[in-house]
Amino acid sequence: MTRNTEVDFDVMVEKLAELKDTSELMIDLAYSALLLNSKELAEEVQRLEEHVDELHTEFELLVLSSGFRKEEAKGLLGLIRLGVAAEKISDAAAQIAEVVLRGIEPHQVLKLTIEEAEETIVYTTVTGESALVGKTLREARIPEETGMWILAIKRNGKCIRPRSDSRIQAGDIIIASGYAEGADDLRELASPSSKDLE
Repeated sequence: MTRNTEVDFDVMVEKLAELKDTSELMIDLAYSALLLNSKELAEEVQRLEEHVDELHTEFELLVLSSGFRKEEAKGLLGLIRLGVAAEKISDAAAQIAEVVLRGIEPHQVLKLTIEEAEETIVYTTVTGESALVGKTLREARIPEETGMWILAIKRNGKCIRPRSDSRIQAGDIIIASGYAEGADDLRELASPSSKDLE
């Protein structure tokens, strides 16, 4: 492998990881949009779908123009197929979001499924007095404290897939999933004064 190919390899890994992470985030957000009937989340899924299309094209061009040897071509085909799979996942998420954006009334079966599900989706804003402000997700220990898993953080109008070192800021909107019993715990943790206002 030449030095230039090594650089291409690093960029390929980065692009494929972003494709995977973004398509996973989109599925989570699409289902959240459906459960919450949130046009805002559905629009975010659509925006991300356009981003994934661009990212997928960049990834394929990078793989096809790489300087790998002929005997490495079979492995490259696998990479291209992974990229296609991630792009198909993002398309599926966009189709789910489209149901919300078109204002289609969910079928009774879907409504009952949502009601029967043990898990729920929480969409809550972090206020300035929250103990979460300034902490990383690792430090905040939200899953341990509430049983809820953070799907995304919406900040400045954009959804980001959180990492353990992502730092929580006042004004962040946390989108999380987990068992219904933990929903109120997360809301109280994110907005401690909101209960006093009720």
